[in-house]
Formats: sequence, structure tokens, C-alpha cells
Amino acid sequence: MALSLLVVSISFYLKEYISPDSDLYATLSLVSVAGVVVMVIAFSLGLGAMPWIIMSEILPINIKGLAGSFATLSNWFFSWLVTLTANLLLDWSSGGTFTIYTAVCVFTAGFVAIWVPETKGKTLEEIQQFFR
Repeated sequence: MALSLLVVSISFYLKEYISPDSDLYATLSLVSVAGVVVMVIAFSLGLGAMPWIIMSEILPINIKGLAGSFATLSNWFFSWLVTLTANLLLDWSSGGTFTIYTAVCVFTAGFVAIWVPETKGKTLEEIQQFFR
């Protein structure tokens, strides 16, 4: 996701210095659309389902209902927040908007690498011990 968003942000930065009549401008437009499509595909295959996957693997049964509600609420709230601010940010700077989104993806990848435990081959008790 971060790499595709980086490609989109670079293409928007480069478009500022190229004449709209040139072939390179049209190519950069296609590159930015392709980057967004790749990001959506990567999100759908990766982070899109992450709240529910993590919730089902690391939480005990007695709090899964509440945690599932909170995960769903958080997911939709942040989706709404991105949708709300996207137009404001794009009016400010298209390249800057996607640079911010790239930074958020890099931060998320770091967060997951550091704080989300590997659950393969572990019991629920072993996973819960990780959080204590």
C-alpha cells in the first residue's frame, strides 16, 4: 500500500512541472490511477480485514462481541474521517495528500510489526501472555 501511494504522490509532484499537453503528463495520470487501484487491491487483501482477523485470534470469547463492535466502529469512523478530509487535502496539494497517506501506511506497517503478535501455532493463553 505504501509503495503504491508513494508512486501516486511522486506522479502528482512530477505533474506540477510538466505541461498538460505533453504525453508524459497523460502517462503520469495513468500511473496515478494505477497506483490508487493497486492500493485499493492491497488494502482489500491486507489491512482491510485486519481488525476482524486480529480480533478473532487474540481475544477471549467473553469480550469478542464488545471488541467486534468497537473494531467495526473504529474502522468505519476512520474510513469516514479519510473521506471527509480527502477533498480538503487534495485542494491543498495532491502530492502532499498522498505523501501523508504514505506516511500513515508506513507507520501502520511499523506498528503491526512491533505490536501485533504472531499467532501461528500458539494457544489463546500464549497469545494473551504476550499482552501482559
